[in-house]
Amino acid sequence: MADPQPRNTGAHLVYGELKRRILSLELKPGERIYEPAMATALQVSRTPLREAIRRLISESLLEQQSTGGVLVPALDEKVISELYDVRAALESLMAREACANATAADLEELRGILARNAAMVEFADEAMKYGVALHAAIARIAGNSWAQRFHEQIASQVERYRYFTNNAPERRDEALSNHRLLVEAIASKDAEKAAKVAFHHVIGARDETLRVISSSGLVVE
Repeated sequence: MADPQPRNTGAHLVYGELKRRILSLELKPGERIYEPAMATALQVSRTPLREAIRRLISESLLEQQSTGGVLVPALDEKVISELYDVRAALESLMAREACANATAADLEELRGILARNAAMVEFADEAMKYGVALHAAIARIAGNSWAQRFHEQIASQVERYRYFTNNAPERRDEALSNHRLLVEAIASKDAEKAAKVAFHHVIGARDETLRVISSSGLVVE
């Protein structure tokens, strides 16, 4: 007999669809979520919708107002800069520590991810997937549990801004080049170079995010 479906399957599906709409900007920054209209649009009841909304609020992908309304958070230049600055420091730290810990098997894994990244660089979603996988692998190799925990928290926030940095072919090529330099530095156990490449890679993503947001006409506070 097949296992019964988990009770929260509906909420999980609604969560995934709402998150997709937020990250793709289908739901615009500052847009209010009206539960009746959204439930009708998604063809679901209010219960799974509310559960999904609560989860997205906990991830700061939706914002609860004091009046009880729920909004897609506005794009805030200061918040974005602070987020990427912290991520840059964490990526730099973990790249440095990965140099000391990387085994031959770890390096083979990183090079495999890098090869798939290169093969899919023309495709935004696939290139992003393998870029994320590379950073996650380096975080694991570094072995710093606190850095990895904070990195995972920040990664869920950065996901909202990858739309702005991943669409341009030139930016994807630049990111791939940075990834190659980073893996090369880790393989060479050059901690200073690895830390520097990781740091500037993230700062470059920060600057591109802010540039695209500013030029897109979206409100940046």
